[in-house]
Amino acid sequence: MPANRRQFMATTVAGAAGVGAQRAAATPAPPRRPALRARRLRPGDTLALVNPSGAIYERAPYTLAAESLEALGFKVREAPHLRARYGQFAGTDAERAADVNAMFADPGVQGILAMTGGSGGNRILPLLDYAAIGRNPKFLGGFSDITALLTAVHARTGLVGFHCPVAVSEWNAFSVEHFRGTVIDAQALTLRNPLEHDDNIVPRSGRTTTLRGGTARGRLLGGNLAVLTSMAGSPYWPDFDGAILFLEEINEYIYRVDRMLSTLKLAGVLERVAGVVLGAFTKCGPGDGNYGTLTLDEVFDDYFKPLGVPVYSGASFGHIKRKFTLPVGLEVEMDAGAGTLRYLQPAVL
Repeated sequence: MPANRRQFMATTVAGAAGVGAQRAAATPAPPRRPALRARRLRPGDTLALVNPSGAIYERAPYTLAAESLEALGFKVREAPHLRARYGQFAGTDAERAADVNAMFADPGVQGILAMTGGSGGNRILPLLDYAAIGRNPKFLGGFSDITALLTAVHARTGLVGFHCPVAVSEWNAFSVEHFRGTVIDAQALTLRNPLEHDDNIVPRSGRTTTLRGGTARGRLLGGNLAVLTSMAGSPYWPDFDGAILFLEEINEYIYRVDRMLSTLKLAGVLERVAGVVLGAFTKCGPGDGNYGTLTLDEVFDDYFKPLGVPVYSGASFGHIKRKFTLPVGLEVEMDAGAGTLRYLQPAVL
């Protein structure tokens, strides 16, 4: 290689390294903050509906959501832009972020629940007023794409948020029991799938699978796998050291699940967690023409068994009808052999 070309390559590599260092310095990981718990929700409290993610194109879901929450004993307030639409999103980024900020700042609102998931939650994270959120801790709930909001708010403020049904979810007895026990009654619950025999001689639904037995304690962090991995390297990425990682997914081919778990591995997350709880991976199959792929069980074995920490799958959360309410950022204890997750203290005050 000619000397002038060697000099050019050296200068280019050094420059790229400098740019990388500047970018890393510009987006430092937030410091680990102590858990900040909101006060419990009470009958008569006002629960604000926000929509940080995808648009809803019909009127009926708003009516059903309001009636469901009123049946739980709450007053319901719609955020100003709840019914807005910008393409596939529920309003512009500025509108969606403004609703979240306004509902945290409003003293007449005691809790905030996402209307639905979808996509777009990541786009509003730089527009949120984390200082104001930290000064006004409130119940914040949702799941799926709301993983972005719950994760960022916890990373930036320490606020314990709730991976729970969104407003348009089916509020069946199981989901209501766990929601009420966690955020209204302030119980330190132990979460365990109910086994159901139906007409079978052995239970077929509600089963969990132990990938590696044992118990572990740590902060509960995670949510939707695709949304969580999309945040890797951002200033909204939490400290996973010693965490209990929980994951769920829907409508992803197995090779994509594999790739997202590889992202967590390459980012150093998997080697730092104290345990893993896997929920529902709904409609995550090989896809047309991909029947030579690894199975989902084999993918989980590849990534989680070598970690040497407790792991179990099949917990009742994710894109399924009956959902646990999971406190993001709370200290918990998992027992992979028993298939249980226990809060070490109430998630609300």
